[in-house]
Amino acid sequence: MNARFLLSIVALALCVASTVEAQNTKIALKAGDRIVLSIRGIPAEDASQISKVYDISDGGTINLMNVGEVKAAGFKPSELQRVVEQAYIKHEVYLFPTVTVWDARAGLIYVTHSGRKNFPVAYDPQMTFLKTIALTGRFSFRGNGPIKLIRNGVTTEFKDKDLGTDPSHDIKLQADDQIIVPD
Repeated sequence: MNARFLLSIVALALCVASTVEAQNTKIALKAGDRIVLSIRGIPAEDASQISKVYDISDGGTINLMNVGEVKAAGFKPSELQRVVEQAYIKHEVYLFPTVTVWDARAGLIYVTHSGRKNFPVAYDPQMTFLKTIALTGRFSFRGNGPIKLIRNGVTTEFKDKDLGTDPSHDIKLQADDQIIVPD
């Protein structure tokens, strides 16, 4: 595996993550909006239950495991991150949770790893195939089978070894695309 290429992918993922986060922090959320919430710094089994897509209720709240209703409407995603972290700390559920919130109004991309849980990622028009896989943090060039892109019911397969050598495979994604990565 080419270490420089892998480092480039990680660097690009960080750039995409910061760009998406910057774009999503400017507009306050409202009832009916959809967000993607991710939490780290807690037991993995709890994180997998809490990290998901939430619809903000008509009352302007989201319902979180072990905390209950938390006001979300009126906050920017970057502000809601802190609100959720403080709710878990205040209720003495977790000591050091790290929460990330993305505005998912533009749509979602789903990345699935070997049939396990989907990792929803808020769609951004600048997202590409490789950057999105790297953003989920679960990709390696091991040759364990093709990586699949499902778009509008049509499946396209890519060999993982080709992804590292052919930039033409790093295509722009569309809202509601699904990527399946073998482990």
